Amino acid sequence: MIPTGGWVANESINEAVEPSRTWRLDFEKGRATGMIDGLESVRQAAHKALMTERFAHLIYDSDYGAELNKLIGLSQGLMQSETRRRIREALLQDDRIDDVTNIEIEASGDGAVVRFLVLSSLGESQEEVKIHV
Repeated sequence: MIPTGGWVANESINEAVEPSRTWRLDFEKGRATGMIDGLESVRQAAHKALMTERFAHLIYDSDYGAELNKLIGLSQGLMQSETRRRIREALLQDDRIDDVTNIEIEASGDGAVVRFLVLSSLGESQEEVKIHV
């Protein structure tokens, strides 16, 4: 018999939070070394998303990665504007990341260093990425 006429009390319902526990990746040695969780896993996910060229690997869907290598030949102003947009676009795909702010770009020669603040549900983290343009 199926109950009828039930109701839910007007109390706050907590949404389930997905765990962020994952493998720690050693990018230099190309191996997984233990486990990480929390803000450290968000930092690793941001780093991995920015170092993965979007559309280049069939294992990832079309929303994953960044298109930072396609900035070659753009004017300085357009390169800076597109870098800001593409970094935000790549990182905001992660549900744990709420915003990317304070994006500063130091261009020199054929490269640039980009510093920014990642605001996530697990805390905030100052990040840096080097790109070749």
